[in-house]
Amino acid sequence: MSVIILLLIASISVASLFLLAFLWSVKNGQFRDDFSPAVRILFDDQPVRKNEPVLPEQAVSK
Repeated sequence: MSVIILLLIASISVASLFLLAFLWSVKNGQFRDDFSPAVRILFDDQPVRKNEPVLPEQAVSK
């Protein structure tokens, strides 16, 4: 019976450490990424100008 109590104390202490680490990371802004890398790839790097001539090496890469 004493082993169960020891395991309960150990598991509750580990769970509380994880909870404290999570709350600390939320407080410090760790999860404030508005555009994650999965969404950023959908946006172009630079807008394309309409009157700009297209070079041959640019036409191949598109």
